[in-house]
Amino acid sequence: MNHEETMEITLTVNGERITRRAPVRQHLVDFLREELSLTGSHIGCEHGVCGACSIRVDGVVVRGCLMLAVQADGAKVVTIEGLSDSGEIKDLQARFIERNALQCGYCTPGMLMTAAELLAEGEPSTREEIRTFMSGNYCRCTGYHAIIDAIETTMLERAKG
Repeated sequence: MNHEETMEITLTVNGERITRRAPVRQHLVDFLREELSLTGSHIGCEHGVCGACSIRVDGVVVRGCLMLAVQADGAKVVTIEGLSDSGEIKDLQARFIERNALQCGYCTPGMLMTAAELLAEGEPSTREEIRTFMSGNYCRCTGYHAIIDAIETTMLERAKG
């Protein structure tokens, strides 16, 4: 018999208001994956280090493995699925493909989420500033150069208008 305490939470996920019961100790990324079948955000280190679980909560990118689902009660959550469906990162996704900035793809949702945050700031960045901003996201396949290329190209294209 499972006696784990649960709590009813209501949040807006990718523009849709949902209400569910969640175990009080369940991480937000697990809630999104298991309850809502939004599996784009990945679980990597479970310590907030790798960035694979990055999601947007109330406009700020957070680590979904460090936040409990119950902490998101009343919040607006955007996952990689919502970010992609909105068209906000269509150009960035195209640059990732063109520059071969993804290989196994495991880190890609977190990379895109974090890069979208950088690009939304709208300020010019050097390659070193991009690298520093992205330093909380790990990739074991690409060596990062192609990722920085894709972000820089997107940033320069957006600056041109």
